[in-house]
Amino acid sequence: MIIKAAAGNSLPGDPDWWKKAVFYQIYPRSFMDSNGDGFGDLQGIIDRLDYLNDGTPASLGIDAIWFSPFFPSPDRDFGYDVADYCAIDPRYGTMADFDRLVEEAHRRKIRILLDLVMNHTSSEHPWFQESRSSRNNPKRDWYIWRDGRGPGKRPPNNWRNNFFGPAWTWDEKTGQYYLHSFLKEQPDLNWYNQEVREAVFAVVRFWLDRGVDGFRLDVAHLYCKDPELRNNPPYWRRRKPAESLPAGDRTLIMNLFYYLGAPEFQVKIYNEHHPETHRVLKELRRVLDEYPAKTSVGEILGEDAGVLASYYGTGSDELHMNFYFDLMHCRWSAGAFRRCIERWERLLPPEAWPAYALSNHDVVRAISRYDQGGEGERRARLLALMLLTLRGSPFIYYGEEIGMKEARLPKRLLKDPVGRKWYPLHRGRDGARTPMQWSDSPAAGFSSGTPWLPVGPEIGKRNVAAQDSDPASLLNFYRRLIWLCKDLPVLQQGAYRSLVAGVPADCYCYLRELAGSKAAVALNFSRAPRTVDLSPEGRSWRLALSTDYRRTGESGISTLKLGPGEGCLLLEVGG
Repeated sequence: MIIKAAAGNSLPGDPDWWKKAVFYQIYPRSFMDSNGDGFGDLQGIIDRLDYLNDGTPASLGIDAIWFSPFFPSPDRDFGYDVADYCAIDPRYGTMADFDRLVEEAHRRKIRILLDLVMNHTSSEHPWFQESRSSRNNPKRDWYIWRDGRGPGKRPPNNWRNNFFGPAWTWDEKTGQYYLHSFLKEQPDLNWYNQEVREAVFAVVRFWLDRGVDGFRLDVAHLYCKDPELRNNPPYWRRRKPAESLPAGDRTLIMNLFYYLGAPEFQVKIYNEHHPETHRVLKELRRVLDEYPAKTSVGEILGEDAGVLASYYGTGSDELHMNFYFDLMHCRWSAGAFRRCIERWERLLPPEAWPAYALSNHDVVRAISRYDQGGEGERRARLLALMLLTLRGSPFIYYGEEIGMKEARLPKRLLKDPVGRKWYPLHRGRDGARTPMQWSDSPAAGFSSGTPWLPVGPEIGKRNVAAQDSDPASLLNFYRRLIWLCKDLPVLQQGAYRSLVAGVPADCYCYLRELAGSKAAVALNFSRAPRTVDLSPEGRSWRLALSTDYRRTGESGISTLKLGPGEGCLLLEVGG
C-alpha cells in the first residue's frame, strides 16, 4: 500500500537543467555518519551539503546528487534488494530527514536523483511474500513463476543470473521456479503485468511528489524478457554487432562479466533488451513529463552500440540520458578514449544526451585502474579534464575529487556477495565503497565509531582537510574546473568535434563550439612532451586551465606544448 506523500518542494527552473549539470554520486552508507554507529546516514549528508555546493568556488560546485538506494533492505546486495520502495531504512534516518535533505539541497540549488531499482525487489518485499504464498494469490503473476522441465524438474531454461549460477530458484512450498537476474534474494518483477506497472509508477509519483528531481534506472535493459523463455545460445554462436567497442579497448574483466555472460559464456539475447522494455520506458517518461523539469538516466549494458543508442526512443520519449560505461573500461590510450566518444557522437540521434562517468559503486576506482608506474595522480587530473569538458553530463563518484583509491580488503572483511563468491579471482565491489575520507583521523572523519568498511589507502594525503587549503591539490583542481565550466556556455551546450590534423597519435584533442565561440581540449596520454598544432582551428588561443597547477596566464597560442601527461583547456581569443 502506498501512502500519500506530503507536498514536496520542487526546484523550478530550466527544464533542460540536466544537460548543464555536474552530477555527484553518493553511496549513502559511506558518505558521512552523523551518529557514530559507523553507518552513513541522511543527516550526515545534510551536514556536508556545503562541501558540495555553498554557492561559491570554495565548494565543489555540484548541481545534482544521485543517491544509491537508502530504502529498507535486508542488504543481500546492499540496498539493491529493496523491501519497501516508499520508506527510508531506519539506519539512514526517517522520512522527515529525507524531506529536510531535499529542502536543504534545493536551497543550495542542488537537485536530487534517486536510484530506482525496478527490475527486481527483495525476496522480503511484501509483494513477493504474497506472490510466493500460493499459486492462486492475486500477486502470483507479479513475478515470473514457471514449472520445471522434465521428470527431474530442471529449471525452465538455461538462463544464468548476472552474478553467478542459474537464474531460477525452486520454491518448495508452491512447487515452481521463480526468475532472478541477480541473487536468489532478488526476484524479478513481471513487467507484462499491468498491475505491476501501475504499482511502480505509483512509487515514482510518490517520490516526485516529495520533490525528487529524477531517477537513475537500475539495469533498465532487463525489465522485460522473452515471454516464451527460449534458451540463450552459447557464446560461440554470437554474431558480432556492426557497431561494437573494439576488443582492444575493453578489459578482460569487462569482457567476461558483461559481454560473455561469465562464467557460463552465454549470449543473453532472450533475457535483456526485449522490445517491450521500450514500451515500459515510454510509459515511465509520460509519468515524468507530468512533473516540471524532471529527468532520468539509464543503466543500460550491452555490446551492441546501436541497441544502446535506441533507448532515447523516438523524439526523446524514453530516457533523458543514458550512461555509456566505455570510459570505465578503456586501456590507457588516447585512441581508445577517442574511439569511445566518437562512436557515440556518430551513433546517437541528434536529440540524445549522453552521461559519462569514470567510476561508480560497481567498478574499481579510476585512479587505481590507471596507477601503473605511479602515474595515477597525474592521470586522474587528465581524466577529470576530459570528463568535465565532453558533450554530455558528467557524473563524479564520491571521493573521486580527492583521488580516493581502491581498497584491497581481505576476504574476512568483504561484504559484497560477488567478492565473497569469487575471491581472490574477483575481490568484489567493496574496495570502491569505502568511507569518504574527510580527514586523516583513524575513521577518516567519516564516523566517531567503527566504519562499516575499513577506510581506504593513503588516507594521510587523500582526504578533504589535507587538500582543502592546498592550491595544487586534486580537490582544488576539480573546484577550479567545475566552476570554470559553469561560466562557459560553450562547454555546457556546445557541439563536439575531434581534431586529428596536427595532433600526435598519443594525444586526444577536441573542440567544443557554440555560436561562434570555441574551446579546445588537448590531452597528452604519453609520458613524454608533445606538441599540438591548433593554428588550423583558430587565429589565437589562450590557456584557461592546465592540469599542471604551475602553468597559467598564457595567451597568443597557436602551437601548444604539452608536458608529460598534461591536459589543457584553451579558449579562442576573440571568439
